[in-house]
Amino acid sequence: MSRHLVRRLLSTTAAIAFAASALPALAQGQAGLRGKVVDEAGKPVPAVEVVLSFVGDLVQSYKVVTDRQGEWVKTGMIATPGTWTITVTQGKKTGQLSGVRNKIGEMTRVAEIVLSEAAPTVAAKAPAGMSADEIAKRNKRQTELEALFNATNAAFDAGNYDEALLKLEAIVKEVEKCAACYAKMGDVHLKKNNLPAAEEAYLKSIEIDPAQPSPYAALATIYNEQRKFEEATKMGAKATELLGASGGTDPTALFNQGVIYWNQGKATEAKAEWEKAIKLDPKMSDGYYWLGMANINLGKIPEARTAFNEYLKLAPTGQHAATVKAILDTIK
Repeated sequence: MSRHLVRRLLSTTAAIAFAASALPALAQGQAGLRGKVVDEAGKPVPAVEVVLSFVGDLVQSYKVVTDRQGEWVKTGMIATPGTWTITVTQGKKTGQLSGVRNKIGEMTRVAEIVLSEAAPTVAAKAPAGMSADEIAKRNKRQTELEALFNATNAAFDAGNYDEALLKLEAIVKEVEKCAACYAKMGDVHLKKNNLPAAEEAYLKSIEIDPAQPSPYAALATIYNEQRKFEEATKMGAKATELLGASGGTDPTALFNQGVIYWNQGKATEAKAEWEKAIKLDPKMSDGYYWLGMANINLGKIPEARTAFNEYLKLAPTGQHAATVKAILDTIK
């Protein structure tokens, strides 16, 4: 294959990148928190109860227990605007974190909680004027809503998108400021290929809670497919910014940001995103493929060869394998 054919192949793959952009890590609507409890010497504290308290649109409270390594995990949470206070008590010793936020579609690791005899900060309290009975009723309803949300996820995973949408609409009638619900609606509409409705739902999620990265990443994908590259770039950059601020990074989000840059003809910027993506996920075969294409575009033949060879190691029969082998035959 001639170098002219390689250049022609590059122009063709700009359109192929479009299809790759439809691979975002979309929010599943739920969230989780995890952390570790240690003593003043830094040693893990096993079998101690961790209480997670939240007051927002709904009063929420959970209890989990640390394992042998002092680790604790709470999954299946609905991310709503507000913050969590996490309290641990063991005899006269206490430890507490306040102002904790969970993230749609993420398992957020919080700072270690140190048990000591120092008095903790004041825990979050229920809204003024609420009786114990009222709090119990709200907590019961919260449990029912979580069950409904879990049923929504089950319907979504089974491909029953209309059913999932009906359940979500029932939830937001009661909990208007459910950012996770609107993000999930966006996912449903995206599966139904209703991009305007998906966009509206993701924007509503952002309006309710602008600190969640997943809706921005989803919008970046939508705008990229609509060839609204400027809007796609802004949304992708915002998703990456929020992921970084929360101490997390998503290789798929970085990969998609690279695709957005590629479709804008920004090979250098695309290369940088794909390099970051494969650093986080060394088994991301498509990341190596597009990194190789970016290096070809930039005239970096040895680097392209390395990336393509890595792709073939990871995906010897992958969708790009034939293309990669043809290019490698040309750039020996």
